[in-house]
Amino acid sequence: IDKAAAAYLAEVNAIATRTDAPTFDNTLAALERSGKSLDRVGTLYFVMTANLNTPEVQKLAEVIEPKLSQVSDEVKFNAKLFARIKAVYDARETSGLSAEQKRVVQKTYDDFVRRGASLDADKKKRVGEINQTLAKLYTDFGNRVQADENTWVVLGKDQLGGLPESLVQSYKAAADERKVAGWLVVNTRSAVDPFLTFGDERSAREKVWRAFVERGNHGDKNDTNGLITEIVKLRAERAGLLGFASHAHWRMSDTMAKEPKAAEKLMMRVWPAAVARVKQEVADMQKLATKLGHKLTVEPWDYRFYMEKVRKERYDLDQNEFKQYFELENMIQASYFMAGKLYGYAFEEVSGTLPVFHPDVRVYRVTRKSDKSHVGYLYRDDFARTHKSSGAWQATYREQQKVDGKVFPIVSNNNNFTKGGKGQPVLISLDDARTLFHEFGHALHALSNDTTYPSLTNTPRDFVEFPSQVHENWVLTREILDTYALHYQTKEKMPQALIDKMRKASTFNQGFSTVEYLSAALVDMKLHTDPKGAVDPKAFEASTLKALGMPKEIVMRHRMPHFQHLFTSDAYSAGYYSYLWSDVMAADAWKAFEDTKDPFNPDVAKKFKDLILANGDAIDRAEAYRQFRGRDPKVEALLANRGFPTK
Repeated sequence: IDKAAAAYLAEVNAIATRTDAPTFDNTLAALERSGKSLDRVGTLYFVMTANLNTPEVQKLAEVIEPKLSQVSDEVKFNAKLFARIKAVYDARETSGLSAEQKRVVQKTYDDFVRRGASLDADKKKRVGEINQTLAKLYTDFGNRVQADENTWVVLGKDQLGGLPESLVQSYKAAADERKVAGWLVVNTRSAVDPFLTFGDERSAREKVWRAFVERGNHGDKNDTNGLITEIVKLRAERAGLLGFASHAHWRMSDTMAKEPKAAEKLMMRVWPAAVARVKQEVADMQKLATKLGHKLTVEPWDYRFYMEKVRKERYDLDQNEFKQYFELENMIQASYFMAGKLYGYAFEEVSGTLPVFHPDVRVYRVTRKSDKSHVGYLYRDDFARTHKSSGAWQATYREQQKVDGKVFPIVSNNNNFTKGGKGQPVLISLDDARTLFHEFGHALHALSNDTTYPSLTNTPRDFVEFPSQVHENWVLTREILDTYALHYQTKEKMPQALIDKMRKASTFNQGFSTVEYLSAALVDMKLHTDPKGAVDPKAFEASTLKALGMPKEIVMRHRMPHFQHLFTSDAYSAGYYSYLWSDVMAADAWKAFEDTKDPFNPDVAKKFKDLILANGDAIDRAEAYRQFRGRDPKVEALLANRGFPTK
């Protein structure tokens, strides 16, 4: 990284100190071509921190993260470089640039200004110091949360009641892997949520729930509250130096929403309906608990458990019943089928022919069916393990571009599924299947990109989730279910009666899932619109949720002490709302397919690929959506999908 960083800065300095007149080619295009070595070694480093974050890697990260931040600042604060960029920017309308080149100039100039290129020397120095400190704090936050996630709750045999056999075996496999007697619920969502859904033992549910929601909040060496206070304060100071009203205003200046008010308006359009639905859901659960003779008041660790019982009573639908049809390997193949039918892609496994970072990783070569031409590579890392980040994500190891000849993309999908017992298939829930398709949607976005310049592959934060969210819809299409949702033992198709029940229950529990997410997004936005950034995390979280009228039976999907979206980088800070913003587009775009009565309609699919997936940020994303749909997206489709009132 030292060598690659030095080479990159030398390349940048050579561009900045040229004596000829600034042009697009000798300044902007040259900048697009720079830093290849740092990109490559940086990719390997980020693979390690996400997937193999051992204590040794964590020590490296403490040194490397500030170093990378410093390199970025040196580029953005290079006065001679910015002067050349500004000269090209000022002449952009008269110098014969193509539309794509103008877009590169506009985005680059705006980014440099946003990062402080036009500040005086003293302010640049302070912004640089803040960036260095934040880089260290982000690394520390992530490492502390990971340490709390590398823990587990041990179950005895008497605490396995209600759990499906496949889940019992996976908990046993987790114990065997860690050489612990009994059964283990590891402190990750994919292990915790099923236990909270099916586990009969209420005290064990509470113990598992508390371990999960209190990550980073134990007042010990892994407590993150002090880090949050420091991060929020520094972000507010930096925003002020850069001329913005708050960190949220700074972060949102290059998004589709543009400013906090627009995002808040959308969130508050949905919030009251979601809270009202939660009240109905809790009343239904309380009634059923009483009917079953369970003398209790529904608490957060009861929600998933009684929600599942209400679902079974109301719709005769047992989640575990249709889980038998979602075998992980089949769902992976189903996602490839979707990509083939929509976009003409084929996926050939080539594991063993290319290096991987762990034996569990599989590699696929992606080609076009029509002519077998190369598209890119997809790496898959599907299983949870020690030293791996929790959750699910997509990473782009190499971006598509054509500025230096055709460069093909390399992407990854990373999940945290729990391995089954020895010789047993891995069965996943419907939510897990949707997550798999969601992350694969991100991969398809990166694989489909077809822009000349690398910088144009980066879309606004509140757009980037749109392509992933819309692809979740194909999980329950008839063709996917009939071909891939086969019973793991009998290999029979999912019965139509079960599908009908599933569809009938499609809006069930939308209050819980919407409030769980939206409360986190609203807290994020309120946290980062404070211009002073002075915050006590515990008091702030409690007071904000109280003011919102947060139902006591639910906690935020990510409580602040482990909210890695917000505090391991700037990426999703003041941006967690983007899932809802993107979901409005996703629901509206899916309706375009539904209206044709064919979820694989080739005309709509081609339009979606060409206008949404393939052109990166080469044109304004709102305009791209209008070209695809013929109008702006409407929130009504999202409300209808969730069973909320549309007026």
